[in-house]
Amino acid sequence: MSIAARVLANRAKLAPAETENVTIEKDLPVPMPDGVVLLADHYAPQGLGDRPTVLIRSVYTDRTKGAMVSRLVAERGFHVVVVSGRGTCGSGGTLTPLVSERDDGLAVLEWLRRQPWFTGELGTVGQSYNGFTQWAIAAGAGPELRAMSTSLIGSNAYDLVYPGGALALELFLGWISMVANQEKPLPVYLSAVALGGKRRARAARLLPLTEADTVAIGAVAPHWRDWLAHPDADDPWWSRGDHSQAIPAVTAPNHLVSGWDDFALPGLVRDYQALRKAGREPYLTIGPWRHWDAELSMTALRESLTWLRAHLLKDRNGLRTAPVRIYVRGAEEWRDLPAYPPAEARPQRFYLHVNGGLGGDLPAGSAPDRYRFDPADPTPAVAGMSRMIGISRKTGESVLAGRDDVLTYTGEPLPADLEIIGIPSAELHVTSSLAHTDFYVRVSDVAPSGTITHVSDALRRFAADRPIDGMLEIELAPVAHRIKRGHRIRVQVASAAYPRWDRNLGTGEPPASASAMRTADQQIHHDPSRPSVLILPVC
Repeated sequence: MSIAARVLANRAKLAPAETENVTIEKDLPVPMPDGVVLLADHYAPQGLGDRPTVLIRSVYTDRTKGAMVSRLVAERGFHVVVVSGRGTCGSGGTLTPLVSERDDGLAVLEWLRRQPWFTGELGTVGQSYNGFTQWAIAAGAGPELRAMSTSLIGSNAYDLVYPGGALALELFLGWISMVANQEKPLPVYLSAVALGGKRRARAARLLPLTEADTVAIGAVAPHWRDWLAHPDADDPWWSRGDHSQAIPAVTAPNHLVSGWDDFALPGLVRDYQALRKAGREPYLTIGPWRHWDAELSMTALRESLTWLRAHLLKDRNGLRTAPVRIYVRGAEEWRDLPAYPPAEARPQRFYLHVNGGLGGDLPAGSAPDRYRFDPADPTPAVAGMSRMIGISRKTGESVLAGRDDVLTYTGEPLPADLEIIGIPSAELHVTSSLAHTDFYVRVSDVAPSGTITHVSDALRRFAADRPIDGMLEIELAPVAHRIKRGHRIRVQVASAAYPRWDRNLGTGEPPASASAMRTADQQIHHDPSRPSVLILPVC
């Protein structure tokens, strides 16, 4: 074991290795039905007899530059096969992320079944995209698949690219930059990803967005253009990347790991709930992390290995009793639960009132609040991405100060602690001058000192045949947060959180070709017949 591997194992608090004698076969050809050949590496633990296999499929450099994790898994008693996806790290074909993973994954399984060391017992592991590749084959893998751990990801590709129906602009400009540069020398890669925010900011402002790839990475990214050409959730093009409908057929035990600030958390929680609805008993771990936090990666690695050992090697040492472990922010404590949300969570309604008020009583008769959204000067995001993969931009509450395209509603100081565990939502009674527009809702915790802590948010894109006038429902991101006595709940309503989501130009034109802009005049109603309300799951 190298010094670096030992440091990683210690930091992740992994169980002791069973062996440090691991042989590696590199660049094994894995044929696909269409003639494309993928490359795989095989890590074989020596001196342990027949052992199950763990499969990792990736479009990243896990095989060529990230081999340390594969070795650590092998040292803990598994054959490990790591396969590079199409068009990456020596594998043939063209990179077609998200939509080719089921067919390729099932072909990899056919290849595995022919290997003399494969015992018929399979586990899958991986974070982020490598979790998505697990979902792609989970329903069709057959009885060999005995355990999986899908971390930092959901099973539906459309929901990743278009959360709430709007393009995750900042995230995927960063992602195409990362993937385009990952095989280059490390200094070039780090420069492109960490220092390329200005280029991505220029790309985000480009209209139409089709050619934003050439600004962000200096080349055409066919997958970027495919995503822009298919902006609708019901477009059949996305069916190959939607594995959520097959979840009821997935029988392999799954441990899902994420963080409260992980952009993929909503989809991951939906997958967890779908498994429970299907009668499965998944595990769930959610901590105080963002998608790329090292502590989240270390936790996911540790929990995944513990899970695989429990289900493939019958070693339940280290496997906790409670199926759910979450970190409750505000209380700053970990908590074990039988399920998420807990059964005792009850909806509590907080109504928007005149003059920026927020309270438990129905609002009195009042005129609606109004604001104008101009896509040429979109409301900036203050929560979400970090600069490492995102766009260099000003962050923090100050960027909203003085803007007239944000409505803010703040409650009175709480007389007692309020614990919110579950999935908040909002019901907004709105009138818009446009038929195509977005609404963004954000919930914050305001301390007596004035410090503002982000709690949850979401953006939804709406389209209609005529200017919108009615009640809109918006599901916010899952949360576990204690708002302390004396703190206040704050709700903000806007029509953008840019560049986290692409701006709605108001015309209804496809994002691939849209360049004209229309200003939206928005009204938020708060009267007895049209109350707008925040609904919090309170324990």
